[in-house]
Amino acid sequence: MLVVISYDVKNDKRRNRIARTLLNYGSRVQYSVFEVNVPQKDFERLQKALKKHMDAEADSIRFYHLCDACYNRVEVMGKGKPVESEDEVYIV
Repeated sequence: MLVVISYDVKNDKRRNRIARTLLNYGSRVQYSVFEVNVPQKDFERLQKALKKHMDAEADSIRFYHLCDACYNRVEVMGKGKPVESEDEVYIV
């Protein structure tokens, strides 16, 4: 599942923790915007991790879910490109 995640976090320490957490799951495309392509289970794990680092009274994190058709319509002007879709790999 492809999700665009943006955040507005007031505190530097919390903001850095959130950014580091997101870097473990996806790619930074703007200063406070990430593209994350993960299975549902990993996405739920990511949300729990982010919730631990934020102050719900002061901060905001938004999740924009993109379907396959929407992903194919992503346009970028200037520097950068959309995160490539990753094939899922299963190790047995």
